[in-house]
Amino acid sequence: MKFVFVFLTALILEVFLQSRWISAMKRWRVNLIQKAYGPQSHIETKSSTPSMGGVVFTTVALFSVILIGVFVSGGWNDLASFWFFPAGAAAIGFIDDWIKFRMKSSEGLPSLYKLGAQVLLAVPWCIWMALSKGGISLWPGMILPVWISVPLTSFLAIGMLNAVNVTDGLDGLAAGAGVISMAGALVWLPLADPFFYSGLAGISIYTGFLWHNAHPAKIFMGDVGSHFLAGLIISLAVCGDCLAAVIPLGFLFGIEILSVSAQLIAIYGFKKKIFLMSPIHHHFELLGWGETQIVTRFLVIHGVGLTVAAALLSGVFRG
Repeated sequence: MKFVFVFLTALILEVFLQSRWISAMKRWRVNLIQKAYGPQSHIETKSSTPSMGGVVFTTVALFSVILIGVFVSGGWNDLASFWFFPAGAAAIGFIDDWIKFRMKSSEGLPSLYKLGAQVLLAVPWCIWMALSKGGISLWPGMILPVWISVPLTSFLAIGMLNAVNVTDGLDGLAAGAGVISMAGALVWLPLADPFFYSGLAGISIYTGFLWHNAHPAKIFMGDVGSHFLAGLIISLAVCGDCLAAVIPLGFLFGIEILSVSAQLIAIYGFKKKIFLMSPIHHHFELLGWGETQIVTRFLVIHGVGLTVAAALLSGVFRG
């Protein structure tokens, strides 16, 4: 019953505090400034929507960590190792959002500065995880040596931060995919594990956010929220001793970031476009698909892709 209490408490807190935060953001006029090169419909319909909803995530997460620490004996060290990366990622996202707000611009931290901050966060955390475990597990019982696990995990962590960020472009898309990913991650974690409780708290936070972020969204999570979500997914894989799980857990996010990469290569390398606009969800918008239709279908694809990828990985590693 403890995990039910953690889930419901975090869920109710998120729904309530987010509603108060929306009111505050409207008073302070902290709105999302749409990129000029994005879909015209977004500039017309989403520019007045408050942003930085992810700030509430960190508040609810802090309360959840305290609650989990009380419920799970001897779990404080595990909680610190788990939540360090999401918290640091959220801090980077917050700085990015704050610059956008102060400068009244759609551009926050310069790309190289943001990448540098992500590297400075990911690499030390991965070293910490690897040294404390004697390496990071690719699969339960299959530990990678430190010299392989640190660069590989750092690459995946930084990739996930940016992949979730580009996915967060339609109402409910990133949050919905995140809930599916974290629910999938809980399958292999023991119920009494502090990492299970942490994943459950993450599901509560983003489920509660969806109450306000469902189309038409009343608030956006901002970079602080997308970075926090990416951090949670990576922490679940690393702390859950299954780095390979990043593939199924990040299925949709991987498609989104690959669509951006492919578009850039096509434009700068061949002077052509593959998609009408990237990330790929914007391509379908320009084809005439409705926002709710895209989100629903993408979440179905993510759920199916996660399940199939997880089954294939299980077959590979378990023979």
